[in-house]
Amino acid sequence: MVLFGPSGCGDEFYSQGHKSILEVPKWIKDYGLDAYEYSFGHGYQMSSSLATQAGKLFADENIKVSLHAPFYINFANPSEEMYDKTKGYIFTGIKFMKAFSADHFVFHSASCGKLSRDEALSLTRERFLELFPMIESEHLLDEGQYLCPETMGKTMQIGTYKEVVDLCTISNILVPTFDFGHINSIEQGSLKSKDDFKRIIDYSIEKLGFDKTNNCHIHFSKIQYGAKGEIRHLNFDDTIYGPEFDGLAEVLIGYKLSPRIICESMTDMPKDALTMKKIYKKMLDK
Repeated sequence: MVLFGPSGCGDEFYSQGHKSILEVPKWIKDYGLDAYEYSFGHGYQMSSSLATQAGKLFADENIKVSLHAPFYINFANPSEEMYDKTKGYIFTGIKFMKAFSADHFVFHSASCGKLSRDEALSLTRERFLELFPMIESEHLLDEGQYLCPETMGKTMQIGTYKEVVDLCTISNILVPTFDFGHINSIEQGSLKSKDDFKRIIDYSIEKLGFDKTNNCHIHFSKIQYGAKGEIRHLNFDDTIYGPEFDGLAEVLIGYKLSPRIICESMTDMPKDALTMKKIYKKMLDK
């Protein structure tokens, strides 16, 4: 079953007077959604005890939880000191996965910085090979928990869909996060038809197999882009930039895939997530 939810609760949650993460699970359930992504994008600014309390409430409401790592992870930073920090962010993320009982941990792999793209990708791959098989062999994750490198939207970031899928071949605990707004941005508006989404899913199934692709994590939003890729996230009411969800929904239904889809709209994340859920159900019922 495809699960739909927001990354954060947007303006609507706070305009209704809500404030605490402990209020989110019931609010998401009452909204008609079944998933949620909590972002640690600006750092791990939550106690483990609060995360555990929230995790229990999400479980009570049968809401599946994903986490997003700090944005400043960079496996291609040449500094060993900075690489040690990146490893620390991953290990801390795993601790919060257990506290939240979350099953997907999304992270940005790397930025090129002063390295060429080939150099940055090579260093990223080398460090993935060092870290993630070790995490897998030491069973630091529970069964059904995955670490999810994300496709990126800017030209200086490591994270085309092929780069992400190829990196995910390194370990069984790695599954892709396909951010289709990012892919559309880096490819300058390429996602227009069912076949445009199909080529990405086909590549994943070819390289990773059906089960890993089925467990993938998906971000979906419309994004404004320019020559260097992503500029800013938009809401679904934007009529200039894409992508539209219908083509992806057709592919997921046709392939009988059941990933988690998280909406990352600018402010209307829950509303737009519910729109996707309705589109999917309408197609499924045809």
